[in-house]
Amino acid sequence: MPLSADWIARFAGVLADRTRVSMCLAMLDGRAWTAAELARHAAVARSTASEHLTSLVSAGVLVGQRQGRSRSVQLAGPEVAAALEDLGALAGERVRPTSLRTARAQARLAEARTCYDHLAGHWAVTVFDTLVARGLLAIGDGLTVTAAGRRWFTDVCGDVLPGRRPLVRTCLDRTERRSHLGGALGAALLRTALAEGWVSRVAALPRALAVSPAGAGAGVLADLPAATG
Repeated sequence: MPLSADWIARFAGVLADRTRVSMCLAMLDGRAWTAAELARHAAVARSTASEHLTSLVSAGVLVGQRQGRSRSVQLAGPEVAAALEDLGALAGERVRPTSLRTARAQARLAEARTCYDHLAGHWAVTVFDTLVARGLLAIGDGLTVTAAGRRWFTDVCGDVLPGRRPLVRTCLDRTERRSHLGGALGAALLRTALAEGWVSRVAALPRALAVSPAGAGAGVLADLPAATG
């Protein structure tokens, strides 16, 4: 299907507002947020937040969820999250920390974090580079999984069905300015990393991940086998 100039202009237009972008960036943690939570996050009135959210849902950036009388919204899918991360990386501007606390938070997020449903940050880029170096991913004519890579991912992550999304895709890391792994296998690798204790979530920073000694050494880095064919 050819690209639509009207659709791209509409998508870009709905994001041309700092409050809306701030809300969308908050939802890069992969969870659903209520309008009240997003209003507090963006420091706007509840009515203002609701107007922005209506525009974002209408444009297909967000989707709504309802549980009983409670209503929440989240990003429409990993492709929206990837577009936001790509825009952040392409924008190129780095936020200067205004306090020691902010600097520490930024450093932790830069080391390891989630990008919607997959890994991002320095650790994720290192994992991606290792998978390529060991012949489990190939980047010659676009990113592909080698035969050895399919066996490895099945052994480590179990059977993964891509569904409507690609099995693998490169995602430009906002802080590293290099690729990390997205797609269905990228999401499966995050789930496995959390389940195996290679990384853990940081309560005070929803997107931040703490890398354990097992994650930094065994598991996916030092003990990752080279491809055998």
